[in-house]
Amino acid sequence: MPASQTALLEQLRLQVARIERNGPACPPAVLGFGLPAIDQHLPGGGLARGALHEVAGTGPETEHGAAPALFVAGLAAALHGPVLWVLQRPDLFAPALAGAGLHPDRVIYAEAGKAVLLVMEEGLQHSGLAAVVGEVSGRLTLTASRRLQLAAEKSGVTAFALRRTISFSGAELSEPAASVTRWRITSLPSPPPLPHSPLTAGLSRARWRLDLVRCRGGEPSSWIVEAPDAKGRLSLVADAADRPAAAAHRFKPARGSAHYGIS
Repeated sequence: MPASQTALLEQLRLQVARIERNGPACPPAVLGFGLPAIDQHLPGGGLARGALHEVAGTGPETEHGAAPALFVAGLAAALHGPVLWVLQRPDLFAPALAGAGLHPDRVIYAEAGKAVLLVMEEGLQHSGLAAVVGEVSGRLTLTASRRLQLAAEKSGVTAFALRRTISFSGAELSEPAASVTRWRITSLPSPPPLPHSPLTAGLSRARWRLDLVRCRGGEPSSWIVEAPDAKGRLSLVADAADRPAAAAHRFKPARGSAHYGIS
């Protein structure tokens, strides 16, 4: 192993060792969204903790991953304890995480270059962490995802793989993986804030189409939501929330996405 990677892992071990004893003794088995329409659709009533989850965007979001990062930040904000955020390159706008409820004091940043998966796996061995987030460019092989899933199961730490690729079609995002869920996020136009001025550009909270592409033990589905607020809470768009359940949850896969994975 190169000396730079060895030093990075040693620094990470020292940071995590200082906080490891403060982790919750018996955390709940799932992380709820706080939205019955989503929670009731997921096995167990929420997002499984101690498991690997994949999140990616569509179109330009597939490359820069801004919306997926905010989505994960909102979920991590609901967990208790520090979050290890593993970067491949230093292009994360950290203040935006605070806008989604994840306070900067809770985040440990590790710029890992090509060693993102290695640092993620190391972080998942420390139960004092609330979550490990890794920005993964290119392929996430079945073997690599299994290693992350097993490490998450053993420690109880939730893992998020933020998938990024310069190819908008994202064929590698549809390859088989051991992740428990796979999500795709599509940015939608925000509505105008003034009903009497329909030509005014929208300044309201960002809207997303949230596609659950794969769910172990569950079914794919889709929701229209507003991006996390300052406390990390998503909300269903009002007109979508008023639809019958069957219509609101009808799955419409994003372009380039597919339903694959390990059951």
